[in-house]
Amino acid sequence: MVLLSLFVGFFVANVLGYGGGPSSIPLMYQEIVNRHQWLTNQEFSNMLALGNALPGPIATKIAAYVGYDVYGWWGLGIALFATVFPSALALIYLLRMIQRHRQSLVVKGMTLMVQPVIAVMMLILTWEISVDAAYSIGIEQSLIIAGIAFLAIGKFRIHPAFIIIASFAYGGIYYTIING
Repeated sequence: MVLLSLFVGFFVANVLGYGGGPSSIPLMYQEIVNRHQWLTNQEFSNMLALGNALPGPIATKIAAYVGYDVYGWWGLGIALFATVFPSALALIYLLRMIQRHRQSLVVKGMTLMVQPVIAVMMLILTWEISVDAAYSIGIEQSLIIAGIAFLAIGKFRIHPAFIIIASFAYGGIYYTIING
């Protein structure tokens, strides 16, 4: 039953996650944290941060981690299969169809109209994770870290992976000092 839940959870999140890994993250969050309670909000946040620091697609890293955590190697295989196979199959089919209808206003309208939905989903996920972060380290530190990250990425063009690594290091040092 757990393997079926893993398959369905990741299948649904990735089939409905139009736009790639980032757009499927809120759907995965819903399945992983809210629906099945495979991870807590804090564990999901940590996994997401570490997954973003590593190379490769985020959806497959999330599936591999959660699948393995929930049901070992079988869970990893099922979660990865549910994440990759439907998308690969749909990609082949849809690319052939879009090539035939690339000038259609319907196809252009579909791709434009789904973008606001993805943006709202990402904002909701960001809000939920930031509330948890603010609760655990305080609003002041959360805002300072967010401001520094925003400047580092936006103004100084530092790669987000380095910001994530620096945040991990800061958190490790901070909690070591606080917890003594």
